[in-house]
Amino acid sequence: MLPEVSGWLRRRLSSAADWPIRELLAAKGQTTVSVVLPARDERDTVGDIVRIIRRELDGLVDEVVVIDSRSCDDTALVASLAGASVYAQDEILPQLKPLDGKGEALWKSLAVTTGDLVVFSDADIQNFHPSLIFGLLGPLLTDPTIVYAKGCYDRPLHGTPNGGGRVTELVARPLINLHWPQLAGFIQPLSGEYAGRRSALERVPFLTGYGVELGLLIDLLELAGLDAFAQVDLGSREHTPQTTEALGGMAAQIMLAAWSRLRRQGKIQEGHPPAEQLSQFRRGPAGHDVLCRDVTIGERPPMLTVAA
Repeated sequence: MLPEVSGWLRRRLSSAADWPIRELLAAKGQTTVSVVLPARDERDTVGDIVRIIRRELDGLVDEVVVIDSRSCDDTALVASLAGASVYAQDEILPQLKPLDGKGEALWKSLAVTTGDLVVFSDADIQNFHPSLIFGLLGPLLTDPTIVYAKGCYDRPLHGTPNGGGRVTELVARPLINLHWPQLAGFIQPLSGEYAGRRSALERVPFLTGYGVELGLLIDLLELAGLDAFAQVDLGSREHTPQTTEALGGMAAQIMLAAWSRLRRQGKIQEGHPPAEQLSQFRRGPAGHDVLCRDVTIGERPPMLTVAA
């Protein structure tokens, strides 16, 4: 690890317990806070998450917004009844051609939220605790030089304390260490819990697939520098694990995200465009069936460049 990264990690790593809610309320002043939950078919968890945020963080969080990403179940109704403002992803900025993926929902949320600080959290978290939100707000509310706070946590899986995060360890971390060593101090670079100043988030593009978290780290590093980042230990986080097959699609999109940034930064010479289909195999009655998955990612420009 680079010496500057080791120093940053010592200075900028805190834990949620370091940020008591009463102290954050005192530090908040006139700063407004939006919490955004992108959700697709998350009726089993999104309602509890919204209720906990509204009950436990009243006064600290000014609005809770759920971006319904083409759910087939009643996620939108459950979230609304729990007290969230709910927007259908494709109805935001309808003059634009709709794109797919989590990053699209996050980017579009900037058009319908008002907070000076925007906190993003996944909507599939089990045993949700409000520290996943207020921990991220600590560095941003108390230090004006911080523009982005990233969460880290343990990832229990099937009884193994830190058995989750397979795509992080097999794909994202090697890519980061190889090409962006300044980001090597992030414990969970793909975590879905992070917060930033609107003034910074609106100045960077958003990738639309599962590469959005990696893209934001790289682009915000270029915009603001490493010392403008903070990292907060949020304890433990549980969610429904994905199949290995699904993780393969995520990994492919993260690799495409890395490719796009390597090319943009002049770190790679493009001899050919990368393919955007992933072929996977599943055993069927007659042998191995071939599954072809489209892993195309798009990119939205900085929100500041989009007309109201």
